[in-house]
Parts: sequence; structure tokens; C-alpha cells
Amino acid sequence: MQNINIDHTIYKTKPDKANRAKKEMDIYDLLEILDIPYFRLDHDETPSIELCDEVEKLLGIEICKNLFLCNSQRTSFYLLMMPGRKKFRTKDLSRQIDSSRLSFAEAEDMEKLLNIKPGSVSVLGLVNDISQSVQLLIDKDVLQSEYVGCHPCVNTSSLKIKTSDLLTKFLPYTGHQPIPVDL
Repeated sequence: MQNINIDHTIYKTKPDKANRAKKEMDIYDLLEILDIPYFRLDHDETPSIELCDEVEKLLGIEICKNLFLCNSQRTSFYLLMMPGRKKFRTKDLSRQIDSSRLSFAEAEDMEKLLNIKPGSVSVLGLVNDISQSVQLLIDKDVLQSEYVGCHPCVNTSSLKIKTSDLLTKFLPYTGHQPIPVDL
């Protein structure tokens, strides 16, 4: 398993904007406006959930696996939040949302709809889905967790945010109504 470099300092404020992407800084600004506190950990790129072990230990959470999915016609898009270590079975989800043949959406659709690149998928990217083209699906285990772990639209930082703040402040701001699923 590959190791990543991690700044072991846990921050409660946004970073200096030098050498940071605008979309990342926009997330911190929005969290501040919405009065959503967070804990932040900076690290090398984490393009997969398997590389998040130490990040999870330091933040005291399980990082969510965020999957960007679509139907076979590429007319319906879904962002699925689920526990990072839980197995994903397409047929279990397809049945619950009454959609056949779900697959991973194309990187171009992810960038167009969420302004996020593969490896950085995050619920926070829904702020960029102004056309409401992406349906948020959240596994019941994530909904029952006190905190969610996610990226601020880049995979070089991880945030720990109260699930209740995500559900009662962030999602109402974006206009997305999550659908609970049981995977």
C-alpha cells in the first residue's frame, strides 16, 4: 500500500489561499457563510479510499466513499455517499431507486455538473450543480453517523463536518434533497 504525506495538524479554519484552488477556497468561504464548523487535514492527493486510512484515524471518522453514477442513457446522474469500507453492489442500489443499468459516470460529466475531477468527488461539489442535474443518494449508515468526512472539491484536504450541518444547512442551500438508501 502506498503511503501519503500528511500534515498532522488539524485545522479549524480555512487555509491561506496561496497555492490553493479557487473552488477549494470557495467551499471554505461558503462553510463560513453557512456557519458550518469543520476540522481540516491537509495531505497529498488521495485518489482512492484505500489511501485515507491515516486521515481517518487522525480525524476520528470514516471517510465517505462518493460515487458519481449515471443510467445507461446518461440522462440521470447520481452522487452516492456511502461508508468507505462498505461494498457497492449496483443491483442493490438500482432496485431502490428504480433505475436499471447504473454505471460510473464519465469524468467529463463530473467536471461539467460538479466542477470536480475524479478522485475528488464530494457532496460539497453539489454547490456547483445549479441546474439540479444530480440526485444525492445517502446510505443509511452515513445518515446515522455524527460526522461525515469529505473533500473540499480537491483531494489534497479532508474535512470532518457534522452530518446534521450537512443535512440542515448545506443541502438546503444547494437545493438538493437527499434520498436515503440501504446498501
